[in-house]
Amino acid sequence: MSAASTLPTWNPLTMWYSDGWTVTKRNLTKIKRSPDMLVFAVIQPIMFVLLFSQVYGGAIQVQGTDYTQFLMAGIFAQTVVFGSTFSGSAMAQDLKEGIIDRFRSLPMSGSAVLIGRTNSDLALNTISMVIMMLTGLAVGWRVNSSFPEFMAGIGLLLLFSYSFSWVMALLGMMVTSPEVINNASFLILFPLTFISNAFVPSDTLPEPLRTFAEWNPVSSLVQAARELFGNVGTAPVPDVWTMQHPFATVLIGISVMLVVFVPLCIRKFASISSR
Repeated sequence: MSAASTLPTWNPLTMWYSDGWTVTKRNLTKIKRSPDMLVFAVIQPIMFVLLFSQVYGGAIQVQGTDYTQFLMAGIFAQTVVFGSTFSGSAMAQDLKEGIIDRFRSLPMSGSAVLIGRTNSDLALNTISMVIMMLTGLAVGWRVNSSFPEFMAGIGLLLLFSYSFSWVMALLGMMVTSPEVINNASFLILFPLTFISNAFVPSDTLPEPLRTFAEWNPVSSLVQAARELFGNVGTAPVPDVWTMQHPFATVLIGISVMLVVFVPLCIRKFASISSR
């Protein structure tokens, strides 16, 4: 029997999965070797929890519920959305350092690089989520729903973060340097997170901002998380389709981001690799 006949045969799907998992492990190892990346990823959300719950919490009143219970779903949503920016910054950094050129010289699927990038950010967001929930419990947040609903809330937040990572990955491949990605991403992240119902009820905002907040997909994500965690209380829900059907709105948003931005990312990566 020849040596060639003893070699394992790999179908394209198996090779794609193997390549994606290898790049994922590479990115997770990079985080392990740079723990400061994880530390700074969770410090900012913790500061927001302490700032809003302990400093501003006494001055902000929410009808029908305690402010800490109202706040935490917004902090969770903000955390996963901000955490998605690692895909963009890491892609920009890899392009600058020439890592993408090394990947291009290997017999591997180009999309595996993107899969590995977004998968590792999902793992990082999961760790951040656990830390944020422990912080929330420390300041008085409680889950008032069943365990399946609680897990569904976590899953919805992480699935949204994964789909949004593809948006940030595309942005990371479009900017000219890693230094630009922070400023560029903030132009997207700040309106999405702060002009929403994450920190205050949307009906307290001026009319133009209230309309934006009520149709903001992050507001739907926050509302869905509040309902799944049992933190809504008797607070009124705006009479807008996106707020009355937050789960459907979030799932539609996730589907749109994946359908639109996954192909765009793969196409952009292919055009970069062919230079």
